Amino acid sequence: MKIHEFQAKELFRKYSIAVPRGQVARTPEEAERAALALNTTPVVVNSQIHAGGRGKGTLVGNAEVRVVKVVTDAAAARQYASLLLGQRLRTHQTAPEGQVVKQVFIEAGCA
Repeated sequence: MKIHEFQAKELFRKYSIAVPRGQVARTPEEAERAALALNTTPVVVNSQIHAGGRGKGTLVGNAEVRVVKVVTDAAAARQYASLLLGQRLRTHQTAPEGQVVKQVFIEAGCA
């Protein structure tokens, strides 16, 4: 079964399993609005593709950009989402060409 992290967390919430609050975003503007709606800092900008190992993944052609990033405000969430969306993410579970990041998950940070 292929589901995104945000979909799995929706299922967890349905069954009262505690997970941080978050919203999916498909544009940088949606990412900023999602971060504002969470009304907390920090927030995590997390790329969403159907592959594991995203935390250690790299963008094809831009390996220095991390694909999971803790940011301090909504403007930074927008900026970081703009770096990820539309780019190809390669992990140990993808083909060498990676998969296109079509959405990010904006989530409340936690200790």
